[in-house]
Amino acid sequence: MKKTILRNLTIVSAIFIVTFSIMLITNYFQVRSFNPLQTGVIETLRQINEEHANNTELQEQIRQLDLLARRAYFVSMDHLMTGVYILVGMLLVFIVSLRLYFAGEQQIPGKQVPPADDWAVKTYARGYVHWVAGGLVTATLVFVFFSSPYLKTKPPQQAETLAETEALPSEEAGRESSDYGELPSADAPSVPSPADEQEAAGAEETLPAVEVSKVTHNGFRGNNSNAISSARNVPVQWDLNTKENIAWTTDIPRQGYNSPVINGSRVFITGADEQTRELYCYDLYTGKQLWTLTAEGISGSPSQMPKTSTDTGLAASTVTTNGKQVCAIFASGDLICADMDGKRLWAKNLGVPDNHYGYASSLLVFGNLLIVQYDNHNSPRLMALDMATGTERWNKARTDKITWSSPIIAYVNNQPQLVLMGNPGITAYNPNNGEQYWRVEGLSGEVASSPCSAGGLVFGASEYAALIAVDATTGRTLWQANDFLPEVSSPVATAEHVYLATSYGVLACYDAKTGELKSSHELNTEFYSSPVITEGKLYVFSNSGRMYIYSANSDFRLLHSFETGQATFATPAFTDGKIVVRTQTSLYCVTHSSVNS
Repeated sequence: MKKTILRNLTIVSAIFIVTFSIMLITNYFQVRSFNPLQTGVIETLRQINEEHANNTELQEQIRQLDLLARRAYFVSMDHLMTGVYILVGMLLVFIVSLRLYFAGEQQIPGKQVPPADDWAVKTYARGYVHWVAGGLVTATLVFVFFSSPYLKTKPPQQAETLAETEALPSEEAGRESSDYGELPSADAPSVPSPADEQEAAGAEETLPAVEVSKVTHNGFRGNNSNAISSARNVPVQWDLNTKENIAWTTDIPRQGYNSPVINGSRVFITGADEQTRELYCYDLYTGKQLWTLTAEGISGSPSQMPKTSTDTGLAASTVTTNGKQVCAIFASGDLICADMDGKRLWAKNLGVPDNHYGYASSLLVFGNLLIVQYDNHNSPRLMALDMATGTERWNKARTDKITWSSPIIAYVNNQPQLVLMGNPGITAYNPNNGEQYWRVEGLSGEVASSPCSAGGLVFGASEYAALIAVDATTGRTLWQANDFLPEVSSPVATAEHVYLATSYGVLACYDAKTGELKSSHELNTEFYSSPVITEGKLYVFSNSGRMYIYSANSDFRLLHSFETGQATFATPAFTDGKIVVRTQTSLYCVTHSSVNS
């Protein structure tokens, strides 16, 4: 009876181990392949919130949905860990019952046994049993070994939800500036890379650990190039002379009018002259230059740089990054892409652009696609390249005349539209394949300003033409205005208002739905830098370096104004608690004194 029980226990445990292992392996790869922090659904939720910034009920539903997704994910991980423990326990049961079953059985040593002898049969049977048992034990241990490291390294954000880590803007912060924040994604690393950790480990001076913000600023005017930032606790006062709220300053090796970009703990800009074109990476917290990548050895690159105007130069285009690669383009047509540690991944020359001022359109990232607006006299076109390899994904010819505008991504009914301004049209494309959605004409002259979008509307403006509002669902023009128009600076919009800065010193606010001029401020200055909205406040630099901060609402009243002391043409970059500013000669980071000390 005892032998029968042990045999049955061995068989049942073996069947359980095989079946349970298959179930655990399947669940393991499902959990490993899905992470609520790295899914396109998060981007969709962010865009839904942006389109419905005033709908607090919808925002709460989004928070709850995010919370449920995270809980389900971590419960699955906990179940997987529990399953591994059960599997190990059942393996022990199998080994013990098998050992007890054969405890009284021994082979007869050194005895020649006929093939039909019962002892020989049992010996061979026990040999097969041992092989099968050993296979089960080995397979189980291999599975446990490979799965345990993954299970033990649960993300530190387990207990956090979107509502806790990236709270939606409050009414006091200005709902019209609301977006869903920079949700954690594969494109936005929230912790230093292994290379950073190795460098820190070998550093002579031990620096205190810092928490890296999840809020990125991945291109010109931020993510999607729409000039709305989800940064929180942003400084509103600083002084370069006294170093008040200045974390660090550093000189820039070579000139450029491009704007800074922030991803994780890295800041990117470019610089160029007749001899060299370079991509620079700086540490956000110290200002230390981490690496430099030179655009050289590129097939088709011109031996002599094209002529450019002094206020454009060879490095006017802002870089872009998806958190894994960073790409830069220069007026020579040279395009380079590197990983986050500065290793060159690929480079190509797109053909020297025929441009009498110099090429100035900034790059745009959409997922893993690099979007390039290449409007020039030779062959105006729009193209999408693979960020990792440089492989061309699609290429569309354009009919617009030469422009200096940059593309944006607008979300309309939760779907992305790639919007470009040119002369004479504003055009929307499908960013996945380049298919044209709609086109509205009405611009003219030298188009340098970029479009903006909010609430399903797209806005484009050009000096000597008009400010045009387009219903992006239909491609229909809603209204036009020409009271005040920008030359270089790009407008920014919320669901209620459109704000712009002109080269002749006027800041203007329009009603987004009707085009009515709500208010304007005539200032004795010029604006090339583009305004950015965060925390319900509009930040904009004058060319002389004076910072103006206005309330981003119908009041549009001045909150702060002060001189920084350095000419500033670039648009600043924002992240939690910090602003990175590029001047004519330097790069500096604004923070809070309490943080700095």
